[in-house]
This record gives sequence, C-alpha cells and structure tokens, in this order.
Amino acid sequence: MTGPRPILIVDDDDALRATLSEQLALDGEFAPAEAASSAEAAEQLLAGDARFDAVLLDIGLPDGDGRDLCARLRQQGVKLPIIMLTGADAEQDVVRGLDAGANDYIAKPFRVGELLARLRAQLRVFDNSEDAVFVIGPYTFRPSAKLLLEPVKNRKIRLTEKEAAILKFLYRAGGRPVARQILLNEVWGYNAAVTTHTLETHIYRLRQKIEPDPANACLLLTEGGGYRLDPQAGRAAAA
Repeated sequence: MTGPRPILIVDDDDALRATLSEQLALDGEFAPAEAASSAEAAEQLLAGDARFDAVLLDIGLPDGDGRDLCARLRQQGVKLPIIMLTGADAEQDVVRGLDAGANDYIAKPFRVGELLARLRAQLRVFDNSEDAVFVIGPYTFRPSAKLLLEPVKNRKIRLTEKEAAILKFLYRAGGRPVARQILLNEVWGYNAAVTTHTLETHIYRLRQKIEPDPANACLLLTEGGGYRLDPQAGRAAAA
C-alpha cells in the first residue's frame, strides 16, 4: 500500500473545502491540504520543498481567477494534474479553463465519487508521462525515462525497469517501510518463481548506483522487514 498522495484543494468556500478534505482523506488514499485564495495556493505550490500530486482548483477565488493561477503555474513549470471546479460550465468557460492548462474541468455541483474517479484517472496518466518527476536526495527522478539526474555533478544514472519500479513504489510509500513481499508483488507481480533474494540483489545494485556510500545507506534503508526510501537524505549536501 502506497502512502497517501498529497492533493491541494483551492477554493474560497470553507464548507466545500472541508467536505472535500474529509472525503479525500477518508480511505487514506489522499492527504489533502487547503488554500482559500490564489496567493495561498501559489505560496504552497511554488515553495522549494513543495510536494503535491494534483490540484483541485476553483475558478472564482477572492483574489483572482483560478484560470490565471493555472496559467501562471504552467509558466512556472508546474506539471502536475490540475482539475478545475466551477459553477461556470458554458462551453466557452470550459475551453478557457483547458486553454489555461487545466487537465480536466468539473462543473458544480458535482458528485464526489465522479471527482475521485477523474482525479485517479489524471494521476494514472501523469504517473506514466514524461512529465512525472520526483526529487530523491540529490537526484531528480524521471520514472518513465528510467533516469536519475544529479544536477550538482552533472551526472545521469540509468536504471533498469525493475530498479525504476522499486524506487517509484518506495517513493509513493511516503517514507514508510514496505515489506519485502509487498514490494516483490508490486514490482514482479505474483510470480512464484521470484524470491526475496531477487529483490535483495536489485536493492544491492540500486544502492551501488545511488548511495554516496553504499555500505552506509542513507537514501534506501533496510527497515521493518523491508525497505524504506528517505527522499530528504542528501539534499542539504547537494544544495
């Protein structure tokens, strides 16, 4: 089970934000954060340590149009999925929202179940796109390209398909340890011929590639009968 995915809800309707936060957090699938204005949202999304997987964005904000914020985020290089929520559902409104860079557009009032389904769909598409980028220690991780970039040393690290899948799943676990058998099932599927030794071999090779000192791992840790990724490790030294 991966860790809850951080989602930013941007809406000036306190009651709606509270309802969406409650629904998103209900099954532990998402970790919602809130912003009541364009300024609050920009501050959270453009922070150096920002980590959100998607944005639910209202158009009518007290300090501006959500479409303008969406366009600004895209100009600033924010690639994550943005779903617009609005009472303006005329064709020209939908077109303006999509032209501003939104991935989807849902008119109010909406059914929460439909919103969750669309959110999951956008996340699936994004996770497998070239735009998906995760920061792990001193590296920028591009899962679709099976590539780690280390800007400070101007270095590229090529990963195998399984190595990239292991890193991606551990990153999604949100810093929590993942049992060996769960990781095996997620990366290799339910294949009786694959043993934990296979996983341990891949972990060893992965550490040789990414750890400054593979004998004293700081990024990819053995913990709780499995493995845990510490994406924050090594960032200070790399900065």
